[in-house]
Amino acid sequence: MSSSLNETPSSERVHISIFGRRNSGKSSLINALTNQHLAIVSDVPGTTTDPVSKSMEILPIGPVVLTDTAGIDDIGDLGRLRVEKTLRVLERTDVAVLVVESGTEPGEFEADLASKIKEREIPLVIAATKTDLAPDYSAAKKWAEEHSVLFVPVSSATRDGIEQLKEAIIQISPSGLPEPSIIGDLITAGDIVVLVVPIDKAAPKGRLILPQVMTTRDVLDHNAIAVTVKESELSECLESLARKPKIVITDSQAFSKVHSDTPRDIWMTSFSILMARYKGDLEGFVEGARAVDRLKAGSRVLIAEGCTHHTQPVDIGRVQIPRYLRQTVGGDLEFGFAAGKDFPPDFTSYDLIVHCGGCMLNAREIRYRQRLAQEAGVPMTNYGVLLAKVNGILERALEPFGLAQTATTVS
Repeated sequence: MSSSLNETPSSERVHISIFGRRNSGKSSLINALTNQHLAIVSDVPGTTTDPVSKSMEILPIGPVVLTDTAGIDDIGDLGRLRVEKTLRVLERTDVAVLVVESGTEPGEFEADLASKIKEREIPLVIAATKTDLAPDYSAAKKWAEEHSVLFVPVSSATRDGIEQLKEAIIQISPSGLPEPSIIGDLITAGDIVVLVVPIDKAAPKGRLILPQVMTTRDVLDHNAIAVTVKESELSECLESLARKPKIVITDSQAFSKVHSDTPRDIWMTSFSILMARYKGDLEGFVEGARAVDRLKAGSRVLIAEGCTHHTQPVDIGRVQIPRYLRQTVGGDLEFGFAAGKDFPPDFTSYDLIVHCGGCMLNAREIRYRQRLAQEAGVPMTNYGVLLAKVNGILERALEPFGLAQTATTVS
């Protein structure tokens, strides 16, 4: 297994999802694509009940996540819930494979799903499965042509067409598009970037948290110089540098001290704000921060996290942000907490959503959550944006992105 597969976080991989009716050959196709027996295969319709994901590598795309889903034609109350989970997978899908059993003609289920995929501008390929049992796949091919979608006939049993399907996935994969940069567009080769990394009980023992690692890598990828210090050593570090750094990036919990210790002619922002721009709509998060000024005692705030972790005494989402907001409002607030890949369905009763940096979620998922909140009329902001605002330094934290003027309307 390559080192890139081991080292690339799930959120940074291309997410390929397999959709189709029950017993259409989705699980067998997953097994054939991975060359492993990962998904349970059965002649009984509905064997796959929940989305199941597996990491692998497809060159030249690189590390990917393959997701097997429940049948889009599932029935009954449980079936309806399974279909809802299947459709939810679309929101983190970069490439969709719609499976149609060879010898059958796609119908209402396939047309509806293809429409949803098109609405989300997700690249799609149609795979006609079980061609060893039913070699006449002309109906599925005609349907694909009518919908202007790539078509590949395959047999998971004989592996006929599997390599061609991989090639089709590569062809439509978004990996060929220019990738967004965490900080690369803000710096040039040789620039000094100072990364302020507090080491506390919340930091994983022996390693840094993912946004810090990703940002450091992006600095190095753009041939700039990364200097990493704790917040207590920042002043000494800045004094010792032979030339002025281009930007200082801090963990949000050290915002106030880093703001004080960083000269005003040096850019300063946070890892969380960088992640908000990298994964989502930063300006939308800034707009969402306006709601902080409208909060009052008794208002409801949802703290949303993309992963689950053990809560620490200084936990930024469960402890620090609620404390800051109570101090800002001058009264108690009602907090709700959500963690994991599934966004809570009952968020519409909240006055504000404060989302984490989203390092464990891909960009499509973050933007989907922002869109859901916007459509429901619920303001959403981000950890870094919120902490900059309550510390009175949002305008400065947004200067590197040309959004300082926007910050003045939410401060």
